[in-house]
Amino acid sequence: MPINLSRLFVMTAIVALTACGEQAQQAASNDPVPVGVVNLTASDVQIDRELPGRTVAYRIAEIRPQVGGILRQRLFTEGNEVQAGQALYQIDDATFRASYDSASAALARAQANLVTIKLKAERYQELIAINGVSKQENDDAQAAYLQAQADVASSKAAQQMAKINLNYSRITAPISGRIGKSSVSEGALVSAGQPQALTTVQQLDPIYVDISQSTTELMRFKQQFANSFNAKHGLPVRVVLDDGQEYAHQGTLQFTDTTVDPATGAVNLRVLVPNPDKLLLPGMFVRARLASANVKNAVLIPQQALIRQPKGLANVMIVDDKGLAQAVPVKPIRAIGDQWLIGEGLNGKEQLIVEGLQKIKPGVPVKAEPAKTLAQADVAAKAASTAATASKPAARQ
Repeated sequence: MPINLSRLFVMTAIVALTACGEQAQQAASNDPVPVGVVNLTASDVQIDRELPGRTVAYRIAEIRPQVGGILRQRLFTEGNEVQAGQALYQIDDATFRASYDSASAALARAQANLVTIKLKAERYQELIAINGVSKQENDDAQAAYLQAQADVASSKAAQQMAKINLNYSRITAPISGRIGKSSVSEGALVSAGQPQALTTVQQLDPIYVDISQSTTELMRFKQQFANSFNAKHGLPVRVVLDDGQEYAHQGTLQFTDTTVDPATGAVNLRVLVPNPDKLLLPGMFVRARLASANVKNAVLIPQQALIRQPKGLANVMIVDDKGLAQAVPVKPIRAIGDQWLIGEGLNGKEQLIVEGLQKIKPGVPVKAEPAKTLAQADVAAKAASTAATASKPAARQ
């Protein structure tokens, strides 16, 4: 059978081209894959714990009248700062002043009567020695003198009571602080011990932040910060506002309740925070940031470098000494910002692959390059900081 030379030539060419393609593909597959890496370093990291809290006034005084009468005058401006002893309300004091004057007159009368009876008792005491008066008359004179002394003491007490009621007609602030709105106006009838407060004075500097903490975490805190819990200045606490900004003044843990809430198993903690600008007001929801632990030689990795497995395990890809990508099982402890704190698997000296993970697998040669995403983020942050500084007006000479 004759051989078709042209057909044989075509088949030979196809085989040669296929072999060349396979060699080129094999050569291309052996080329290192460029990946973005970061060089890890181990450092000490302080882990903070944020707990929800509510601000509470340092001191609160509900103003109530201690005598009854018609309210004649309000002597403060709502929302202003008042000082201890400052007059807040004036109750009509006509009846109290009259009672005080009457008690003063009764005291003067008792004191005048005491002088006469005292002289008589002294004379009878001398006459009894020479039998100038009978013993009965002397005893009556001495008894009358004692009774006159008691009358003076009773009159003094009545005058003091009248003076107290007169002073109570002028209601004063028991503490310094910011005063709230008034629940009554001039002309209102008030009574002693009424349930409704006339107004409230609250001391806002410093201010308390009340937080709740589980007993388990509280015991861990006490073990880690035994000296701070017993120290004079207490454990430092930072306050985070609703907008995420950290409050300028640092507080201290001052008080731990001695009773555990049986419903929640939590203990109330009280933080004392300076509030000179009165920015924090009672009833605000804030977050208290407590330093819970200081981890030595901690390893932090970017969150995008962590690869989760279907069974819940985690690993990362690193570049080994031979320039190959290798998978390393790790144990993440917790997220800190945009990073993971790694408990096991890394020692802080690896080249961690954070970009190009979808193009590689374990054992593939890689070409390590600085991660562009992180570098660009650092440059953008520095540029934003420089722009913010440049936009500030120059200080006046």
